[in-house]
Amino acid sequence: MRIKQPISDKTRIALGILGVFMLLVIYSFLSYQQRSKNPNDTTMPNLLQIGHGFKEACTPDLPDPTLQEAFGLEVEKPTLRKKITSTWLYQDLSITCQRLFFGLWWGCMFAIILGLFMGCYKWLAAIFAPSLSFMAQIPATAMLAVFLVLVAKILQWQGEWVYTFMIGFGVLPTLTQSIFIAARDDLHEEEISKAYTLGASNGEVIGNVVLPQILPKILDSIRLQIGPALVYLVAAEYSLAQVGMGYQIRMQTRMLHMAIVYDYLIVLGILGLLMNKSLIWYRKWQCPWY
Repeated sequence: MRIKQPISDKTRIALGILGVFMLLVIYSFLSYQQRSKNPNDTTMPNLLQIGHGFKEACTPDLPDPTLQEAFGLEVEKPTLRKKITSTWLYQDLSITCQRLFFGLWWGCMFAIILGLFMGCYKWLAAIFAPSLSFMAQIPATAMLAVFLVLVAKILQWQGEWVYTFMIGFGVLPTLTQSIFIAARDDLHEEEISKAYTLGASNGEVIGNVVLPQILPKILDSIRLQIGPALVYLVAAEYSLAQVGMGYQIRMQTRMLHMAIVYDYLIVLGILGLLMNKSLIWYRKWQCPWY
């Protein structure tokens, strides 16, 4: 078979299902091997235990009604919304999503503006490109101690600003460089010259010519930053937070409740996948020509 030979949609879906099935079989085999050595080992729970862990994470954490009755308190029947919002999974996932979206928003906005102008003005690229190239090589997780000193001590930002700054700094250098390269290399000089000939100003050329042309590359670059952003956020929550996906992973790992840890990892993977697919759909909608 020749390389890059196209396949049908049915074949692609069937092979995708086969790949997932193979992964489950391999994990089940490794889990069985581990438990055959030690039946009480919880480091590699089987699929049934992972299901029980998910059920535990989705169980409402509500006051015991019998205890309320014993003290003569009126027992109020919880609503469906109350049951959902009182689960570990909802509380941790909701706060993690807020931190992730807020941090990504600010990081992407600064990266888009800076990368766009760097691609349009060479003097700006000469100023920022060396620094961004250096910063892109520093893992944001390794900078956690610096973030704490800079954000909490020097800037005196508290609470969610730590996570916002962590994500923003983590995605900014690489994302800015990607947008800068796209704005510099993916446009023909004839398009810009034609816009100037028609009387467009610098701002109109950037907004009406450069930005629409590189928008697909911007969206693709943002898609590639979702995974790293989740890494930065979970690392920060693992070390600092009192609620969130990273915090719960830390607590359950200490107690060796690995089934819940695996469930949380699955949920994080699904969250990243949904965000990735959403950006692909948005790109197809906004840039059908791409």
